[in-house]
Amino acid sequence: MRSAPVVSRPGLKGLSPRAVTAGLLLAAVTAGHAPLAAAASFESVVKGQNPRELSRWGRRFEHGEGVDRNIDHAIRLYCKAAARGDAAAQYHLGWIYAMGRAGERDDALAAAWLHRAAQQGDAHAKRMLARLGPQGKPRQDAVCLLSNGGRADADGGVVQPLRSLGGGGGTWPVAITREHPARGRVAQMVRRLAPEYRLNANLVLAVIEAESNFDPRARSPKNAQGLMQLIPATAERFGVHDVWDAEQNIRGGMAYLRWLIGHFDGDLPLVLAAYNAGEGAVERHGGIPPYAETQRYVARIIERLN
Repeated sequence: MRSAPVVSRPGLKGLSPRAVTAGLLLAAVTAGHAPLAAAASFESVVKGQNPRELSRWGRRFEHGEGVDRNIDHAIRLYCKAAARGDAAAQYHLGWIYAMGRAGERDDALAAAWLHRAAQQGDAHAKRMLARLGPQGKPRQDAVCLLSNGGRADADGGVVQPLRSLGGGGGTWPVAITREHPARGRVAQMVRRLAPEYRLNANLVLAVIEAESNFDPRARSPKNAQGLMQLIPATAERFGVHDVWDAEQNIRGGMAYLRWLIGHFDGDLPLVLAAYNAGEGAVERHGGIPPYAETQRYVARIIERLN
């Protein structure tokens, strides 16, 4: 078999063309002058630990500079850099959400990221916050939402959204990955009753934990009562005659959850928001209402589940 010719270029003597090409491509990518060759290359970039480099690559993916434009890759890189204190990454996340580049415009989320950058003295972030005005009141949780409905974490990974298999039967939702640790009489009752309502018992337990912390005598200032904090109108709507009876209360709450799942086509965040604030509030706002309590409620339960 004929051997490959050697290259006579100074400094590369004795190397085959393939080795030279690979070496030059690696050097070009390192210097920021060549496109990434494959999706695996992004995965190698996102493993980096230098916040400024992560932010720089985020800008390249955001704008398609030498790489295929990919807003979710950009968000993942920015998110990791921002978690490590990079003000530029925090600013760029704010810009993305303010401009609606990852989906619907979200001024509150934009302001949350811009506020973080502004606290570090970023002048661009301060100007953007001024432009947003009162509608840009920052939410308490600055999260990295992706265009596909998922969320990037502080290491650039992806937390997929919880979705149902549809409005009918089947296992719902498919992405509940954490078993709720609750034990005792109430937990046993929930695990026994949940299949009747085609519900995941871990979801119901997470709702009870958020609503009453498993106190069957709990009563809120708004007169929500019992384990699943049913207001009198909801209790009546779902046939609960004694709201202080643990099984009746759980059955009423489960029936309401099942109804909400059908009403909102299995969109878990909307189901949870409606359980907390009412389905009317979700419909009026076209999504999770801009109530701090409701947003924290939804985030807390989803985090508990996955």
